Amino acid sequence: MTFARFLDLPDTVAPDYQGGSLFNLMASLRDRFGDHRAASMRLRDHSRLGLESARIVVLLVIDGLGAQDLATRGAGSFLARHQAGTLTTVFPATTASAVTTTLTGIAPAEHGLTGWYIRDDRFGGVLAPLPMVRRDRQPMTGWWRIPRLFPYPSLFQRLDTRSVMVAPESILGSPFNMRHSRGVARRYGYQDLAGLETQLVQAVADLGSLEGFVYAYHADYDALAHQAGIGSAACDAHFLAIDAMVARVSAQLADSGALLLVTADHGFIDSPPERQSDIASEGGLQGYLDGPLWGERRVAYCRVRPARRAQFEVEAMARLGDRFHVVPSARLIDAGAFGPATKPSRRLRERIGDFALIGRENWTLYDWLPQERRYPMLGVHAGVSAAEMLIPLVSVPC
Repeated sequence: MTFARFLDLPDTVAPDYQGGSLFNLMASLRDRFGDHRAASMRLRDHSRLGLESARIVVLLVIDGLGAQDLATRGAGSFLARHQAGTLTTVFPATTASAVTTTLTGIAPAEHGLTGWYIRDDRFGGVLAPLPMVRRDRQPMTGWWRIPRLFPYPSLFQRLDTRSVMVAPESILGSPFNMRHSRGVARRYGYQDLAGLETQLVQAVADLGSLEGFVYAYHADYDALAHQAGIGSAACDAHFLAIDAMVARVSAQLADSGALLLVTADHGFIDSPPERQSDIASEGGLQGYLDGPLWGERRVAYCRVRPARRAQFEVEAMARLGDRFHVVPSARLIDAGAFGPATKPSRRLRERIGDFALIGRENWTLYDWLPQERRYPMLGVHAGVSAAEMLIPLVSVPC
């Protein structure tokens, strides 16, 4: 399968918003359950999934399970045997952007979450919208912030059917999750894979004889990959546990009329310490910036002091060009990198700054604020390599 290159850059994969992306999968689900405004944005092979004949659709999002990872680690597995295709995720290939797309049915160009950290000067600069903390570790308190940061409806409010959510108890009641699950009939929490299995089966049973949609999310694979690396024995073991759990769920849902779909938000690569760059060590580049970096280590956005922008681009290319693509952020918007938008985010240009520094191969870029806890991260994502951008779509009729 051949995918277009991102901005025509070598060794990259662009999001396929024309019918082959996570965004298009969500458009197909929107259309299936009554939001026919999304029909023109469905998957190009929409009919192959069997959505129309399924009484209940269960969508399980496994954070971090890339298509290349499944092809190598999961050869012969239950998930691999039932893989219906390979999709691209959205850009950037990261949880904050992609999971928000699954929870809203809209692309990053519309919801405006362009990385784990975003810049929004209304709230003091750089902040992490999922845990609702600023980079200076100050909590984002105040109920009025939530609708201003997330001014769009959830996916579940768009659907003309009963829907439920299954998510880890640790995040189920978070401000971000509560805002993005408006419209669900019920929320089911769990603590481990055994709990996820139980709650998935229970959620389908509780929908009874009517149509319905079950949204489920599993985070632990991503957490393990960040800490131990995607190539680790820990990820080997957890993949096998996930695969066995999905097989058991499908068996328990037999003859229920459900369609079990399994996908991911992004894939992973490993970036060893010698491939991790601190911008403070890159000559005088940090002195050009108006504030800290934000986004991700694989896609770092920056705002440059207005009088220094031309000089910054020249020097960034000289210092970083062999390790990072130095991309004027306006080019990302012009190229449609963040996807289509019926109502584009008013904050999008602010959220991507003046330049995006996108890692080549397995390079990452970071900075530290004085009060931040410094933490290692071996497994990374958000970049535009095939390993990060490609995700599996598994389909199991039950």
